[in-house]
Amino acid sequence: MDIQQVALVLILQGLAGSILLSRLYGFEIGKHAVLLSQSGLSTLTPSNPPSCGLLRWSDYTVVSSRVVLDNNRIEPAAIHISGNRIVNISLGGDISYLGVKVLNFGDAVISPGVIDVHAHLNEPGREDWEGISTGTAAAAVGGITTLTDMPLNSFPATTNTQLLKKKQQLAEEKAHVGVSHWAGLIPGNAADHEELASLLAAGAMGFKSFMCPSGINDFPNVDAKAIAAALPFLKKAGVPFFVHAELVSDIPKPQGPPNEYPTFLASRPPLFEREAVRLLIELLDKDITPASPGFSVHIAHLSDAGCLPMIKEAKKRHPITVETCAHYLAFSEEEVPINGTLFKCMPPLRSRANQQELLNAVLDGTISLVSSDHSPAPPNMKQLDTGNFLAAWGGISGLQYLLPATWTPLQKAGADPVHLAHVLSEQPAKLLGMTKKGRISTGYEADLTVWVPEADADTSSGGNMHQHKASPYTGAQLKGKVIATIANGNLVSLYSALPQQPCGSAIKRSL
Repeated sequence: MDIQQVALVLILQGLAGSILLSRLYGFEIGKHAVLLSQSGLSTLTPSNPPSCGLLRWSDYTVVSSRVVLDNNRIEPAAIHISGNRIVNISLGGDISYLGVKVLNFGDAVISPGVIDVHAHLNEPGREDWEGISTGTAAAAVGGITTLTDMPLNSFPATTNTQLLKKKQQLAEEKAHVGVSHWAGLIPGNAADHEELASLLAAGAMGFKSFMCPSGINDFPNVDAKAIAAALPFLKKAGVPFFVHAELVSDIPKPQGPPNEYPTFLASRPPLFEREAVRLLIELLDKDITPASPGFSVHIAHLSDAGCLPMIKEAKKRHPITVETCAHYLAFSEEEVPINGTLFKCMPPLRSRANQQELLNAVLDGTISLVSSDHSPAPPNMKQLDTGNFLAAWGGISGLQYLLPATWTPLQKAGADPVHLAHVLSEQPAKLLGMTKKGRISTGYEADLTVWVPEADADTSSGGNMHQHKASPYTGAQLKGKVIATIANGNLVSLYSALPQQPCGSAIKRSL
């Protein structure tokens, strides 16, 4: 093993702080090289090193010929990071004066760190479903620098301050990336504005509700009365109201074999989404409370494109944001095989024609952003042995694949990495009120995703970092290979390698 290989091994073990480098070394992995440079004979250990990361550098420069900049252009640039901030950007990629520590990613794209506003980590209480450690490891390898954890599927559901603080503590101990949290808004606290205020004071980003049964006993759905009771508080507080918008009326009796997707699809018709969206708009029309900046009714995981016309019209009167999920853009009902319960989610995957309308809405901005809605469960809950769609857990495991699953259909439609950054970074940061995330700009937090748009993403089971490897993305042909992830100034993933100690933290909303 030569000196380059030794250095690489040590770097991937997080031990590079003890290496002396006096010249430029290039580490070729696959098609793209990561170059680390150090001029002069001095240790790589800074005087005040970060506490974790594959490279313990507190001041360094990241370089690429393709950087997605704040001016919505892709240009060669050198990004100087100090601590957890971007302190300087040199256009043209000139690094001659920027210091001695450099990560040169060649022609790989450097984008603002991906932010996933919708993921279920399931801890505490259901660590056998996922867990903070494995979930955030998958996020880091997938280029996600920040995610927002849902209040349900962990147990108990996060509907009070004590439970929120417990989740934050666990994130501080175990997370590989930044983790923020939604609080649950349920019938029991919808009218208790004091309790809602305490959740915000503890750092919740906003509130999540279901308009239909959630499938989790301790997270009951809200009705029109509960939403109306909460809206004045939410509008004054200036926080998002994140809504699973389905109104489940009479579910048609299943007709057909339970292991065939059309049987399940018929049980979640588009009408459920349309009626829920219509009710939300009616409630907004009735409530006259002035909305503070930051408030929006956020329609989660929109699956039915038939909702788009009324949403477009309502946006003229009210602050409404809309999210669809990567799986709705990557898959359609026509692709779901017999016994293919890994594809079951709610709302469900719909037709290719519907999928194209969703994609068009992402491109024109009607749909604000794209999320993973990572909702894993143990394999037995997905009914992999029986293929029974009607009995299987309704959730898709896909946190690690958010970037390639979104990029692949977008690039086929003519979009570029600037548009991807808009829906995976800038708009999610805006929704969450994270004013120093979502862009590559001086003074912003050093959250960066390094990826190669033209390269195939690793969708092998062996490369899957989730606790359970079963996913509809396994083997999918997706473009967009993530090379490195820098979160809060720390190199938290390089070619799927992770630090020995997690580098993430709990992120709290600033009031």
